[in-house]
Amino acid sequence: MKQSQALIHTLRSAPSEAEAASHQLLIRGGYIRQTAAGVYTYLPLGRRVLHRLEQLIRQAMDDAGAQEILMPAMQPVELWQQSGRHESYGDHLLQLSDRHGRGFVLGPTHEELITDLLRAELGSYRQLPVTLYQIQTKFRDESRPRSGLLRGREFLMKDAYSFATNMQDLDQAYTSMYNAYEELFSRCELQFRAVEADGGAISDAGATHEFIALSDAGEDIIAFCTDCNYAANLEKAEYRTESATSDIAYTIAPELIHTPDIRTIAQLTAFLAVDPSAIAKSIVFLADGEPVLVLVRGDHEINEVKVKNNLGATELILADAESVLRLTGVPVGFLGGYRLDVQGEQAASIRILMDKAVYSMPAAILGGNQEHYHYQQVVPARDIHDAVIGDFRNAAEGEGCPRCQQGTLQMTRGLELGHVFKLGTKYSEALQADVQMADGERQYLIMGCYGIGVSRLMAAIVEQHHDDHGILWPLQVAPYHVHLIVIAMKDEQQREAALTLYQQLRRRGIEVLLDDREERAGVKFNDADLIGIPLRVIVGKGIAHGEVEWSNRLTGEKSQLSIEQAVESIIKVTQDSYFTLR
Repeated sequence: MKQSQALIHTLRSAPSEAEAASHQLLIRGGYIRQTAAGVYTYLPLGRRVLHRLEQLIRQAMDDAGAQEILMPAMQPVELWQQSGRHESYGDHLLQLSDRHGRGFVLGPTHEELITDLLRAELGSYRQLPVTLYQIQTKFRDESRPRSGLLRGREFLMKDAYSFATNMQDLDQAYTSMYNAYEELFSRCELQFRAVEADGGAISDAGATHEFIALSDAGEDIIAFCTDCNYAANLEKAEYRTESATSDIAYTIAPELIHTPDIRTIAQLTAFLAVDPSAIAKSIVFLADGEPVLVLVRGDHEINEVKVKNNLGATELILADAESVLRLTGVPVGFLGGYRLDVQGEQAASIRILMDKAVYSMPAAILGGNQEHYHYQQVVPARDIHDAVIGDFRNAAEGEGCPRCQQGTLQMTRGLELGHVFKLGTKYSEALQADVQMADGERQYLIMGCYGIGVSRLMAAIVEQHHDDHGILWPLQVAPYHVHLIVIAMKDEQQREAALTLYQQLRRRGIEVLLDDREERAGVKFNDADLIGIPLRVIVGKGIAHGEVEWSNRLTGEKSQLSIEQAVESIIKVTQDSYFTLR
């Protein structure tokens, strides 16, 4: 492509709301433009990168034995009602009606539709196992779309679904996809970790992993071991449990103390001159509308996903101050799990979940269940009754690894690139998708689900591959392989040499962007840095001696070469790369 004819409009600065590096650079480099909040148009450069990613994904999926299909983005609302997700997905679901009043959903995902398709297409166990995938636009009505392509309302996604009649075939499909994801993200030259994750409401058959690109721009926090390969999303992360203390002083008695206007952990530690680890804080949630009191140590953070999973709740909402007072009769800041029965039958009936670290405390400070008072010297294991004991907190950096005896946990931020689930029969039962087995009995399909955010993947690559001047695309995903820059198009020798080189590279299967614009050299170089094509050839005054400047922006390598040498160097780099030009 000749740049004088290309729709490539670079910007000197990004919009003020663009905070993430990928958001800024993709806009400034002429890759995307915002249409509405969380909705973007992909300009020619952006579409070429997406096309590269789609090619890599198709290769990975085809190699894993999956077959490509294409389903509609618009799905009948009845399918979502049958699965039970019409209500649980809530306001994130974009809905519409046609002229006849029939309801439709703009799909954020396609479990319902693929299950409906396969219940019609499959009749016998002999047709299984099978894995299907698509690359499709998805829709999610995010309340706060932000960070450009990292969190949009319309996005491109690859989703695959496996179908089997036994767990062995499901395990095999899951492993194939897991391996395909590792191969794919390695080809994209990303630093990533596959981490154990919480499947939430979507998964009921065990294993689920997220593939996380390491990035400070990430919304996810992952914990990983310093000594073994254990890694998990913070929502799922476990920690090595130390032996419970054996010196619990059962002879001490709880004591009610006056703590005027002391409502927070920080205020209480200062007032009593104690460490936060001496305090058991009380948090009230509404789990599917029912109140639950959760006790965690003052220096620990509650893990709402663990709480939600323990309760088997669909919805978990932090109770506001008004609700806490109404349900318990105690103002926020003074509620404790000890002697709730004194507040009456309503408070006494509230379920209590106690983190195991609180259960092991030899003595704890808790709310006194009346304003301006706290209890001290409470022994949770002795004094708090009818509580469910479990893991209800986040793992913390420096804690022991749950899988090995040597390692400790470290934390880092990351961006979710993909997610693999074992769905089991969650959707096949809801939509009555079954097949006839050899014995004549009917069996529900056993499913797996495997997603990759394609547009998010594009942004994640930029987050990891950029410098102060612009994007540094890995060769295999760059919009073009070579940026050919002519310093002075009016110079006939430079112009003719550049056109010769342009044609030679194209004949060898190399995709070239030829900057043939009548612009100053500084403008061309700034644009080239922003756009981020990895290989660069500059045709300037050196052509009088038969030389051009060749550089690899990824490695910093530069050299003066003849046209023939430049062609061979480019061929060698592309052939030696992990990417196969197709």
